[in-house]
Amino acid sequence: MIGSMIEIHDPKDPRIGVFLNQKDAWLRAAHNPDAHESDPDSPIEGFFIAEGVLVVEQLIRSRFPIHSILVTRQRADSVSAVLEKVPEGVPIFSAPQEIMDEIVGFPIHRGLLACGQRLPNPDPITLAESCRAVIVLENLSNHDNVGSVFRSVAALGGQGVGVWLSERCCDPLYRKALRVSMGHVLKVPFAIVDDLAAHISDLEDLGFTTIALTPDNQAMTIDESLDGGGVKPALFFGAEGPGLSEELLCIVEQRVRIETTKDVDSLNIAVAAAVSMHRYLDPS
Repeated sequence: MIGSMIEIHDPKDPRIGVFLNQKDAWLRAAHNPDAHESDPDSPIEGFFIAEGVLVVEQLIRSRFPIHSILVTRQRADSVSAVLEKVPEGVPIFSAPQEIMDEIVGFPIHRGLLACGQRLPNPDPITLAESCRAVIVLENLSNHDNVGSVFRSVAALGGQGVGVWLSERCCDPLYRKALRVSMGHVLKVPFAIVDDLAAHISDLEDLGFTTIALTPDNQAMTIDESLDGGGVKPALFFGAEGPGLSEELLCIVEQRVRIETTKDVDSLNIAVAAAVSMHRYLDPS
């Protein structure tokens, strides 16, 4: 593997341009209108960066194509087992630590990066049709929370659970969200939805029970929600602070709260999502 690597000595080498300074917004084609002039083969949806051994391994196993790999010479031997799994034809670039730091714009301690190709946004209804549960996120702006939710979906739901995100949610393929999710964003199917409220009836037509999680003391408890037996859940979660919009709260079938002590009125969104998934989802 070492012998087949492409050595990089110039941080401005055009072959590693997708790694240069790692600006996530630049990597997305919507914010990078000149992308196709410099690389006609680049996907119209753009790229994203996977960072570290665990996330790169998830990328290799995922549905997302790999554009290229960049590794420091110092890490090449220790990650050789991962590099051997890279699909044939994907270029693997190697650079000294100081050159790699200059390429990405900061000290990159993990020493391993992969550039993945984004895929077209799937139709949310088609995605839901293939799911036994859907997690719906409205306007989450914190990448840590989004990454944590995806990790919980993979751990507590497994196959057959998808995620819908409103257009104002942060990008789940942003490298920090990817890292916090331990790469499970690449494994869990998700769709960006332009109007969540307009699609609630579609979920209900597919047999989902639409459930809004809220700290409102007037809402039913999870036990009360499940009192009639199991449901096919579509669980809605809002951003830290404002929570779900009033529009969504008014049209879902159930408003549900997680019981907490009287001294604490709510849980962090990532924790609330994990608790709810543990109660509603079957990990099998």
